[in-house]
Amino acid sequence: MNLGKSRTVKTKRIADMMLEGHSNKFTTNFEENKRLVSELMIIPSKQLRNEIAGYLTSFMNTKQKQMTET
Repeated sequence: MNLGKSRTVKTKRIADMMLEGHSNKFTTNFEENKRLVSELMIIPSKQLRNEIAGYLTSFMNTKQKQMTET
């Protein structure tokens, strides 16, 4: 049984707030998204920053895949 990745509500909420105002800035590159997250918000921990950047990267990959399928 494959459970997949688990993300906290806090991570998703922050990422969604960032996407509302800056969706055109994020890409499928984790390192670039990590830098953008640091620039746009003050995140209290490195782990939370990385979780948010990873979620954004995954979201952008999914979005890109959906656009190429249609």
